[in-house]
Amino acid sequence: MTDSEIQSAILDMGRRARAASYALVKLSTLQKNTILHAMADEISACQDTILAANALDLARAEQNGLNKAMIDRLTLDPKRLKAVADAVREVALLPDPVGEKLTDWTRPNGLHIRKVRVPIGVIGIIFESRPNVTTDAASLCFKTGNATILRGGSEAIDSNRALAAALQAGGERAGLPPDSIQLIPFTDRASVEHMAKMDQYLDLIIPRGGKGLIEKVVACARMPVIKHYDGVCHVYVHADADPQMAADIIVNSKCQKPGVCNALETILIHQDIATSFYPLIGQRLAAAKVEIRGDATALQHLGVPAKAATEEDWTTEYLDLILAAKTVSGLDEAIAHINRYGSHHTDSIITRDRAAAERFQHEVDSAVVLHNASTRFNDGGEFGFGAEIGISTDKLHARGPMGLAELCSYKYLVDGSGQVRT
Repeated sequence: MTDSEIQSAILDMGRRARAASYALVKLSTLQKNTILHAMADEISACQDTILAANALDLARAEQNGLNKAMIDRLTLDPKRLKAVADAVREVALLPDPVGEKLTDWTRPNGLHIRKVRVPIGVIGIIFESRPNVTTDAASLCFKTGNATILRGGSEAIDSNRALAAALQAGGERAGLPPDSIQLIPFTDRASVEHMAKMDQYLDLIIPRGGKGLIEKVVACARMPVIKHYDGVCHVYVHADADPQMAADIIVNSKCQKPGVCNALETILIHQDIATSFYPLIGQRLAAAKVEIRGDATALQHLGVPAKAATEEDWTTEYLDLILAAKTVSGLDEAIAHINRYGSHHTDSIITRDRAAAERFQHEVDSAVVLHNASTRFNDGGEFGFGAEIGISTDKLHARGPMGLAELCSYKYLVDGSGQVRT
């Protein structure tokens, strides 16, 4: 397709999504939940079609030399597809935030003012690799009354098309307005730019993927962007930490699932416990096959093979069994290091000193700041949200795990009895 044809197609999708958004606000919670169950049933009914489409993606991935981790993310099988359908059904079980009263008050002149949650409108989501993002994003946006335009990566285009078609077809039979869920059917890079410039139809755009994708969207977007950026996450082991607890939390934060954004990337160790704690954590990390990149003090006391850290290590999101280690003089240096080198994602302090913990939580500028807990708990499911669209490293309007409430805006409803302003 030519660039002008791509632009015209995307603008048409935007017009149709805007019309769908006005129809979606009329649906009750019961209607939305019925539609979600119909979507899930259609995914199950279309298993053969979806898996055949996924086989095309996998064959192309093999030809293009994608690594095993990428291929695993792409792969669907009957068990995984059942999990995809079940996840849509689980969204139906979540409380509907639309219409929720946030606060209300009455003015001296008798005007009664209510602040209530409402859908954002039309949300564009740009993502890479994983086909299940298609169903997760679409179902969460739909539950909150938003129309959705999805743009997946070329790796999963056939799978995404099949899943999006099942969602819309199954949903329409139960009352889903046409064009509520649309997938851009081509993968030309120009489609990202045209989508990001379509501010007359898109109210919000959410890029989920690598730094290059996010930076491109931010550079082009004419509407608000919620970014799901790097996870350069820290654990600071304070002088008054329980060493065994600290070691357990570090190993869990780094090793339980190293390739995700809330996995640990740097440990900061108070200098007063360096000689005793480094040998303990060194043995634990070595047993877990973690490569350590440490400063001079860490290299001196770890007692296991390690590499010298460079300045670049303090800002690196490894997403692998690699961990940076730095010795700090105390709480001030730990906070300063995190605020300088971190990505405002997830950071944790291990200490029995509640005052130190409170100061750390107050002064570290990150979306989630933990005390005596693994960084892996920065997750919508773990927070009790039931599901998430991702983890935002922005400050406006959503920060941290984005559940249903973060896919809503709000408006004020004002009731009077004939008041006029003088």
